[in-house]
Amino acid sequence: MRKTYKLYIGGAFPRSESGRTYLVDGDNVALASRKDVRDAVIAARAAQPKWAGATAYNRGQILYRAAEMLEGRRAEFTALGVDAAEVDAAIDRLVWYAGWSDKIAQVVGAANPVAGPYFNLSAPEPTGVVGVVAPASLLGLVSVVAPAIVTGNTVVVLAPGPQVAITLAEVLTTSDLPGGVVNVLTGHPAETAPWLASHDDVNALVLTGVADASLATDLERAAADNLKRVVRPPASAPDFTADPGIEAMTALLETKTVWHPKGF
Repeated sequence: MRKTYKLYIGGAFPRSESGRTYLVDGDNVALASRKDVRDAVIAARAAQPKWAGATAYNRGQILYRAAEMLEGRRAEFTALGVDAAEVDAAIDRLVWYAGWSDKIAQVVGAANPVAGPYFNLSAPEPTGVVGVVAPASLLGLVSVVAPAIVTGNTVVVLAPGPQVAITLAEVLTTSDLPGGVVNVLTGHPAETAPWLASHDDVNALVLTGVADASLATDLERAAADNLKRVVRPPASAPDFTADPGIEAMTALLETKTVWHPKGF
């Protein structure tokens, strides 16, 4: 009997509230609706304060654990058609971002020189809830989700590659990742992405997986109505095997600057 792939919301695997499904390579997959988008955003918002308040060390350890769990299920991903080299690259990418968990603040934060008897400190903070239209590949999916969550954000992912995305969700939920930090909706991003882009409780939108230029433009316009930060889709197909740099993390961070008087 073939597996039924459900959604991943708030640490659980529910069916779509609409009851809709569709077939992908013979597998039955839940088809997310507007209500599922709302439920996923609620779950992400509820999880965000505690996740942002966790220590960087804790977030890094969870990503390390996810890499270990992914390695343990390597054969399952290859059975889904993912090349073995891509699975290995996804494992390495999780480890790479895990290593940045307690370093990114030192790289992008600063003690600022000021004229006066003050300390002036700038520190990065997570943006909040991030909507992600993900690429279909495993490595692409990891490359957009990992930088968002390692910096303290929570995510709602619209995943066009449902079997791989939900199997990765199973990896994450067995890696001590708190429920709601990552939420995965399967189905047609062109149907659900506009609701995510216009949702007032979503703080940022990552459009890496959007190939349709007109859809990308519509989503940017919807996001502009409530001043979301938008990471636009790349001009050409991204090479996820290249060094990712820190831009995917810094794009989803805000900077807080604090002034404090010096004691005498």
